[in-house]
Amino acid sequence: MCTAATYKTKDHYFGRTLDWESSFNENVTVTPRNFTFKFRKVDELLTHYAIIGVAVVSQDYPMYFDATNEKGLSMAGLNFPDNAVYKAPVDGMDNIAPFEFIPWILGQCSDVSEAEMMLKKINLVDINFSNEFPLSPLHWIIADSERSITVEPLESGLKVYNNPVGVLTNNPPFDFHMLNLCHYMGVSKNEPENRFSEKLSLSPYSRGMGAVGLPGDLSSASRFVKATFTKMNSVSDDTEKESISQFFHILSSVEQQRGCVDMGDEKYEITLYTSCCNTNKGIYYYTTYENRQISGIDMHKENLDGDKLISYPMITTQQINIQN
Repeated sequence: MCTAATYKTKDHYFGRTLDWESSFNENVTVTPRNFTFKFRKVDELLTHYAIIGVAVVSQDYPMYFDATNEKGLSMAGLNFPDNAVYKAPVDGMDNIAPFEFIPWILGQCSDVSEAEMMLKKINLVDINFSNEFPLSPLHWIIADSERSITVEPLESGLKVYNNPVGVLTNNPPFDFHMLNLCHYMGVSKNEPENRFSEKLSLSPYSRGMGAVGLPGDLSSASRFVKATFTKMNSVSDDTEKESISQFFHILSSVEQQRGCVDMGDEKYEITLYTSCCNTNKGIYYYTTYENRQISGIDMHKENLDGDKLISYPMITTQQINIQN
């Protein structure tokens, strides 16, 4: 399972955790403007906005988990099993396979409003990339520096929600998660007041007791609440180093440690990577499960007018700074 979030100081940041029991051999991949995006049911894009993000590249095609384009629009696909429904092609619609969805939107849209216009014509179709890479059931968060939306392919059709918290996890559908926040209206960053009884003299015995009741388990519903609470109450300077540091702290509140989610056969769901992209500058930062040191790749240091994919393997071995 996974968690995605947005964060804004002087610049805007977008990122996610990818939680799974094994790696997909994913890389940080830059798609320059003149790389030809070929689609199964619609015309190819010969030119488009440049994109950076994490992808599995197969047959010279980047299947992005999350990405940001040069205009600052970002998008991530998160697991949505038992709810995602992909359709048959429909005449008069843009029939887009789910693995094409991020390139289709980020290649052509500069902000959420433009994406919303394109979504009106999109039909997400049931076409596997290959036998090796069948479709995954997904829903998506799309964000710019001002707002976010959630896109869910349901049996009733493609549903688009305004996302005022800029957070997404997994099942159930997004409207449940927003309603579920109401159960935690009493949770606070401040010290609690005694409302138990006027007849008892009660006072906090520890810092942080205003947040008693905040969920700490690893379910998608609990991670949504925890990530939203952490993000909405986060405070940092607006420098780049402090902003990205705070962003990683936000997502570390919901990361998964090996051994806590047992998948059987000695496999455990872990946070394979955590990302944080400065969407203003096009710098993609990440950590991996075994490497807590932040690594970064600047898309603008690449030839964005090229026509070939540029991929950087993620650093997955621990980097330790010995100070003496």
